[in-house]
Amino acid sequence: MKKYILFLVLMSSSLISEQKEHQSLMATLFVQNSAESYTNSMSIYKAAEDQLEKVVENTKVSAAIEQTKGFAGKPPAVILDVDQTVLDNIAYQARLIETNTYYPVGWKEWCEEEQADYMPGVESFLNKAADLGVEVFFITNRDVNVEVATKNNLEKLGFKFTENLDQLLMKNEKPNWGSNKNSRRSLVAENYRIVMMIGDNLGDFVDGSDNKATAEIRLNAAKKYSHMWGTHWFMLANPTYGDWENTIIDFKYEIPRSEQLKIKLNTLDSLRN
Repeated sequence: MKKYILFLVLMSSSLISEQKEHQSLMATLFVQNSAESYTNSMSIYKAAEDQLEKVVENTKVSAAIEQTKGFAGKPPAVILDVDQTVLDNIAYQARLIETNTYYPVGWKEWCEEEQADYMPGVESFLNKAADLGVEVFFITNRDVNVEVATKNNLEKLGFKFTENLDQLLMKNEKPNWGSNKNSRRSLVAENYRIVMMIGDNLGDFVDGSDNKATAEIRLNAAKKYSHMWGTHWFMLANPTYGDWENTIIDFKYEIPRSEQLKIKLNTLDSLRN
């Protein structure tokens, strides 16, 4: 009888665990609650702020791989990603866990609430850019259908958009503006020297073909531009989502979540440091 009761207790605990389990639980808790996540963002932005004046003065270098010549005399600009780079959406990630759902469920509604705060260190960096006369552009893979909400959110936080200048370049805003950010960086490069880029995904910096690829190709692309990191390129750590995760499932988003988890478990390597 005791064994039977113990069995029922274990089964009940297992069912509760399965109901509450979500693949991003630990990552979301880390970002939302840890001093380490806060200091990572602060450190990246302070380092970028310290470098900003130097890269503005060095007119021989552009931070964009799309900009290879004819940029020396152009005014300086920085490009930032939005989500988990400028705007903190960790509350949305928490909602997904609580409802046991996954992106894009509720994403448009979250954006339209216009209540995301700045990531730690962002405000000081943006103020430094303004002091130095550096134009700020946001290149985001938020869809164009939330452009107004995104602009409102940034303005509520104190960011002042330049009149008659499109600084918020959204996915699908133009026919060739898909998830690959190359065309949007190229557009900025037509009139500005891009001096710095900040993001949380490799695709915020490199060619799309190097980003949506195998883990090995992505790592080699990051190493190829080792001279850019910490001077012109700054990457925030984002353990909650990103193409680092998508590459594990070969970007096959239609695979059921249970199968994705199996693939991720099989990808673990207990022999490699």
